[in-house]
Amino acid sequence: MTGSTEDYAPHPHIGGRTAALRALAAWRGAAPGAPRVVALTGSSGSGRSRLLTGFLMLCEPEFRKQLPLDVMDPSTVPPELPAPAVPAPDGLTAAQVLWLLADHYGLNATGTEEVFAELAALQDPVTVVVPDVDRAGPVRAAGEPARLVRDVLAPLAATETVRLLAEVPRPLVADLVAGLSPGAVQVIDLDEPEWADPEGLVLHAQAALSPEFGAPELPFTVDPAARLALAAAIGRRAGTSPLVVQLAVHCILMAPEGFDPADESRLPTSVGEALDLHAGRLGADPQTLRLMLAPLALAEADGIPAHLWARLASAVAGKDMGQAIAGGMLLAGPFVQPGGRQAEQEADGDEQPQRGRTLLRLLHPAIGDEIRAGLPNVRAAQTQIAVALLDAVPGQDWSKADPYVRDHTAGHTLEAGLLPQLLTDPGLFVYADPVPLRAAVEAVPVEALGAPARTYLRTAALLTRTQAPAALRAALLETAFVEDGLPEYADAVHRLGFELPWRTLWSLPIAGVSAVTVGSLPSPEGPATPVAVLVVPAGTPGARPVGEPEGASGSAVLVRGLVRPDDLADTDPGQILRPLAEERAAAPLGLSRGADYLRVWDRTKEEVVAALISDTPFTAADLSPDGVLLVATERGAKALRIRSTDAALAS
Repeated sequence: MTGSTEDYAPHPHIGGRTAALRALAAWRGAAPGAPRVVALTGSSGSGRSRLLTGFLMLCEPEFRKQLPLDVMDPSTVPPELPAPAVPAPDGLTAAQVLWLLADHYGLNATGTEEVFAELAALQDPVTVVVPDVDRAGPVRAAGEPARLVRDVLAPLAATETVRLLAEVPRPLVADLVAGLSPGAVQVIDLDEPEWADPEGLVLHAQAALSPEFGAPELPFTVDPAARLALAAAIGRRAGTSPLVVQLAVHCILMAPEGFDPADESRLPTSVGEALDLHAGRLGADPQTLRLMLAPLALAEADGIPAHLWARLASAVAGKDMGQAIAGGMLLAGPFVQPGGRQAEQEADGDEQPQRGRTLLRLLHPAIGDEIRAGLPNVRAAQTQIAVALLDAVPGQDWSKADPYVRDHTAGHTLEAGLLPQLLTDPGLFVYADPVPLRAAVEAVPVEALGAPARTYLRTAALLTRTQAPAALRAALLETAFVEDGLPEYADAVHRLGFELPWRTLWSLPIAGVSAVTVGSLPSPEGPATPVAVLVVPAGTPGARPVGEPEGASGSAVLVRGLVRPDDLADTDPGQILRPLAEERAAAPLGLSRGADYLRVWDRTKEEVVAALISDTPFTAADLSPDGVLLVATERGAKALRIRSTDAALAS
């Protein structure tokens, strides 16, 4: 039960939940007998997020000054302490959440295990609150909430110097608390009688029905007694779910005609009943409402663009839903809300002003759970949505696709089980936001991926770490495709319309290249042949030993054509001419190098014309006077022809 609040004012944001607030305040103050770890759970729509938001208001020193603490129940108010760390996981991967925490505490860790070790070594306990675990991950079907619990929250809970409060879906609670002693952990399940808040539900319904808070003036809203009676009936029917209260009120107020406040049987007891009762009261088929909402239930990120709603609903329904949606806002309205406005990203180099378009999403994830549970086959529905999204790509040119189509088609095809078939288009790799695309690709078993998808997967970390724009993504993918023996995909990248800073001429997958040099091989019959000299370990096939008797340990050299990878193994290295210092100084391009980046710059304009970054450190690099870049990493060596350009490529 909520406990007596007769002499105290309720929390102004929560309006109840006294028992849960008392438990959380005891945890925050490390009261005697209080647990070190608290798992806040309950069914979707049980009010977990609202409770945690209200509690965090009491924990934030500046915000708590705005609350009426002097009239609130003292047992629900935590002591005044520094604000806890709150790494919000909404849209983030488990690793990103962990690094947010590491940054918050200024840890020097370079790996995930070091983060936990450094936290364990702290002298004073640290307090961590993780809300909205169910919203983790850039792609819904990738299972990021479970990964967050397994890889981050469970190790945090096991760390004695960490006091942890986490809001988790009920199916993941066992994974969070496994191995913890009973006294170290407390599970607060808001659906259990101990933590239920029936009085709070009635107060919420009463406030939502009040014209003082925006409700229309109706007989049962302006009359205090009628309003209280209806609020009590709504609360009784809703059980333990604040969401059902909210939906009941929304449905009544959006279409009050024909509503009888005396007929309690017409009030919902669940999210599903709220959908079906509302449709029935408007004379509509409940299945029509569910089909209208299906694309929103299957949506990624912040929702779908309004202009795609009818197209996707029709795809799921297998019939034209345009008319139903055009005239169905009273029907769908209680369950839908704007997801904000998202600027449409133009193709790189387009100087047109950005446009905005409205996104739509469901009022609460629990509505999506209900809609998905009622679909005959979620995978089939996602397949239809994926096909409709692909059909919405103008001329299959991803640069012209709606941002939602471009960035989230992969998420839909992942849940449809069709993502590997999609991952053959270099245009998608280049134009799609690499964060959700990478998350989707990583959710597919590597053995199910084709060669181009595996190239994207190993390059994606660079794309996300550097937040590379589309032009740089194209350049990095072009050279990665050549490295992986996929020149046809590299050629396809060049056809996307970008002026790439280079063309990768060749790549040689050979380990142990310690030095590279450009040079030329004189020919009595014509121009000298540009060559690449690679210093490799002795015994490398095709290499000639240098400075050691044949067969002894030491180094060797491989000689290849610089522009074309001709095998010049018979060449005497002593015949190769290196560029003179004067030639290098007079060359129009210069080279600078870091551990994982190379920059080629125009000496006259003092502008960077090419920036090459690598997921493995560079071991050697050289630049020919005519602009061929020769580089080596642990993966091997490659040559890139630097494009002469008047526009610098930002690194």
